[in-house]
Amino acid sequence: MFHNIGQFNINQLNIFKMRFQLIFVSLTLTLFACSSKKNMNENLPLGDNSQTSLDWTGVYHGSLPCANCEAIKTKITLNNDLTYVMETKYVGKSDEVFTSTGKFTWDKSGSNITLEVAGEDKANHQYKVGENTLFKLDNQGNRITGASENNYILTKVDFDTDIREKYWKLTELNGKPIKWVDGQSKEAHFILKADDNRVQGNGGCNGFFGSYEINEGNRIKFAQLASTMMACENLEIENALMKVLEISDNYSLNGDYLYLNKARMAPLAKFEVVYFK
Repeated sequence: MFHNIGQFNINQLNIFKMRFQLIFVSLTLTLFACSSKKNMNENLPLGDNSQTSLDWTGVYHGSLPCANCEAIKTKITLNNDLTYVMETKYVGKSDEVFTSTGKFTWDKSGSNITLEVAGEDKANHQYKVGENTLFKLDNQGNRITGASENNYILTKVDFDTDIREKYWKLTELNGKPIKWVDGQSKEAHFILKADDNRVQGNGGCNGFFGSYEINEGNRIKFAQLASTMMACENLEIENALMKVLEISDNYSLNGDYLYLNKARMAPLAKFEVVYFK
């Protein structure tokens, strides 16, 4: 009788020990998992920020201030795999377009990025990522403020609705693609100057100029158009382009493409922006 009771107590003790060991192992594994997760995430930004909340991949462009040239035309492409392509041109100093490729990193706040440019100080390539914008930062990683702060902004292409001060190359007329023709000396294009509402361009042989007016609802009107009178072998495209400028009354924009229209008819002409001209 006493032997059975003793055996029963021993069995209970063994079961208790086994349960305790299982609980201990389970707690140890849980603590290890939590610790590992913490270590994995300790360098990741917390909460909502530019990195986690914004659609930051895409192409940004604009002109940044330059100490010894007119401006630095800049185009930066940010990719999902944290790589970038940066193209720059020093206006008034060189016609060469410089291209840099590499990786970029986010800071701990998930707000700023740094481009890793070979042979250059990382401090020179810091940007704050905003809603469809990149803000060029100073060498200390701070926003540039004051009267010139708007000059340090690159805008995402799909959300840049200002058609002024861009080189618009003609790619289609009345739905037909443009091809280089005999006697053509330049590509057909135009630029809308912002400071005096003047339009200037070339039809392929002759340069042209005039005025323009942009109103609400993407309304546009060209006026006082005139051109040089050079003798050219083929003026068909040039004459058709000038006619489009005379009759078009509105425009539409789709990323890098501009369309000149008449009322709600099919587009009269299609143009593509060229960033480095």
